[in-house]
Amino acid sequence: MKTATIKKKDIARFLNTLLTEYEVFAPVERDELVVFEAIGAGSEATLDYQNTTMPPKGILFPQTERLFSYRSTKDTADIAVPSFGEKPQLIFGIRPCDAQSFLLFDRVFNGESTDPYYINRREATLLVSIGCTDPPAPCFCTSVGGGPFSKEGSDLLLIETGDQYLIQIGTDKGAQLLEERGFKDAGKDALTLAQKVIKTAEASIGPGIEIDGLKEKLDRGFDHPIWQELTEKCLGCGVCTYLCPTCHCFDMVDEAEGSTGERIRIWDSCQFPLFTLQASGVNPRPTVKERFRQRIMHKFSYVIESYNQIGCVGCGRCITECPVNLDIRQVVNSISKLEAVR
Repeated sequence: MKTATIKKKDIARFLNTLLTEYEVFAPVERDELVVFEAIGAGSEATLDYQNTTMPPKGILFPQTERLFSYRSTKDTADIAVPSFGEKPQLIFGIRPCDAQSFLLFDRVFNGESTDPYYINRREATLLVSIGCTDPPAPCFCTSVGGGPFSKEGSDLLLIETGDQYLIQIGTDKGAQLLEERGFKDAGKDALTLAQKVIKTAEASIGPGIEIDGLKEKLDRGFDHPIWQELTEKCLGCGVCTYLCPTCHCFDMVDEAEGSTGERIRIWDSCQFPLFTLQASGVNPRPTVKERFRQRIMHKFSYVIESYNQIGCVGCGRCITECPVNLDIRQVVNSISKLEAVR
């Protein structure tokens, strides 16, 4: 089986069957926003949305996480490490760009050093994506190797075709999930209709970024005066990094009282002044210019060197949520248009 179909009206029932085996996260409406949360019934999931403001990366990489706690006595020290949930996880309704972002997380947290906290969650998580039939205006996923119906990173991909979804299989885990629930291969008509939907959505993607030769221009233009111009209105608030599905910087804090304590991991941002402040008082990135440049260099140069993957999936969140309307597409294209970067 390569594909299957499911009626829209049957999605809630399908999710209910998954709840018996998985902790299911899905997009739900909360205070006029759509966010990913664990659901208790399939009817809680909403399918009518473009994308969430906050990416679902926090499900596998929590914003705040206790790594271990300890209690010491005169003779002994007991260390307790939190255990993972009893059930495996399933994230339903994730957009293809967010699913693709986890491929970078996989390389970061399972490279030269393995992060067991992330890996344990990741290995026990299925990703079921819903493609974007109506991509948001700031989306530029096709410029960075993705697409509104890309299967990269997804175990299953759902394509809306009228009153039903065509389900494409992305991995063996996704195929097994469908086979266990008795899905049958979709017919030729469903495949033809899905291809029309995909072409229409891809054609609607707005202006993107010019990737060809970008890394080399960034590397050569590290000290170019254009950086000052590009960052004049940046506030350094860090919202672009917190809402970015691929940003993964973190800090660790030890909190102790008497003979007990715990180590906490929290999200951090390269846009914050304290991020690179050394104990000596020296800060190699003393102004917004250096910190903004770091963000762009990291996504379009350093990550490529380290992981052979662009550090951006083109979701457009940093564009829509920037309080001063900085557009990463304009920034990148300004670099790309430089004729002579030495």
